[in-house]
Amino acid sequence: MVTKIPVIIDTDPGVDDVIAILLALTSPEFEILAFIISYGNTDRGSSYDNIFKVHQAISRHIIQHPEHKDRFHSLNNTSKPILVAGAEFPLQGDLHSAQYFHGRDGLGDISTRHPELNLAHNFREEASTHFHVSEEPGADVILNILRERAPRAVTYIALGPLTNLLLAMKSDPEVIRGRMGKVVCMGGALDVPGNTSPVAEFNFFADPFAVRELLLDPTSAVKLPLERFFLLPLDITTPHELPFPVYRDRIDPSFQSTAVPSTELGKQPLVHFTSSFLERTREIMLQFGKDAMELHDVVAVWFAMENPPFSDDLALGWKTRTRVFEIERTGELTRGMLVVDRRDDASAYAPGANRAFVQEELRKLDNTEQYWESTALPAQVEVEDPLHTNSCATGVTCVWDTPGPDKLLRILLARIWGVE
Repeated sequence: MVTKIPVIIDTDPGVDDVIAILLALTSPEFEILAFIISYGNTDRGSSYDNIFKVHQAISRHIIQHPEHKDRFHSLNNTSKPILVAGAEFPLQGDLHSAQYFHGRDGLGDISTRHPELNLAHNFREEASTHFHVSEEPGADVILNILRERAPRAVTYIALGPLTNLLLAMKSDPEVIRGRMGKVVCMGGALDVPGNTSPVAEFNFFADPFAVRELLLDPTSAVKLPLERFFLLPLDITTPHELPFPVYRDRIDPSFQSTAVPSTELGKQPLVHFTSSFLERTREIMLQFGKDAMELHDVVAVWFAMENPPFSDDLALGWKTRTRVFEIERTGELTRGMLVVDRRDDASAYAPGANRAFVQEELRKLDNTEQYWESTALPAQVEVEDPLHTNSCATGVTCVWDTPGPDKLLRILLARIWGVE
């Protein structure tokens, strides 16, 4: 019998979060214990509604296509996940959101563009078939789950700001330290530009104070056990994409943009749902010169899926390296920036180089596992020694290689949309 991975998913459902959640819901590897909903990509209330919208779309899909029910493995588990509203704002600093990208409702403004996807008046009551709605504080739900489960058995997947995890740590740090398995976090940008500012990734930008208390402050009473923390920064998540031409060719031949909005007619309900919020995402990404959506949160779910807490070895194709950095919390222009001391840190890449692309291209050239700077630079400079642990006592384990963007795309197409 295959052992399922118990997971808590901490999320602020925007467009890529929803794709990540759909991947989790269709993955037989997972037993989803709870969704902890946070502020972030939009306000907490809209984020909370979006988890209902996901399940409403799945319900409508199964009604029309009962033969697809087995694809949604989470619905076939004996226990239902808990749904709880977590943090509404960071503990310190100003509240920021990413509505500029995700829309005011977090899903490309489908609330106004596609009112047929708004929550039916009775769906919140019907949603009890999908999950247990809890009125408890999110931190209490996290701690109760860890107390009930075997020590080190639960993976915590952080797809939004780290505020909820900080609140749980402040409430009972010994439970987190003693009973949490892996913490898998999507956040930060080390050697590549940011996506919210020139230097900052959004999740860490949203609550840089939580990042420092949980990971970096040597005097913090709520510092996480770093040997069980895995960070997936923009450096490794950015190359993993859902190309919109592939989405159109393989999933929805009528998919275009908000100028030609999706319609329900002749379309599977889940496809109509995803097409409706991806329309605006495509327009925004085209403004950045890319006809694809970057799968940042999806990569974190994929890592958790293939690297359970009860295994110390990484699955084939996954590689990590310890990195040392600080985070800027109050800078006028640099809030959320991960500051690497590039003067004497052998783990530091030159600014602007995308490690994932550089290493992949160099691997094609000589099929080696050397860690070199881009050959486009004036001189070839060795920058990372795989044997250099770089102060594991204070460093953070960062994922720097995956089984590849093509493999993730195949998994997404097959699991979420049933396209082999």
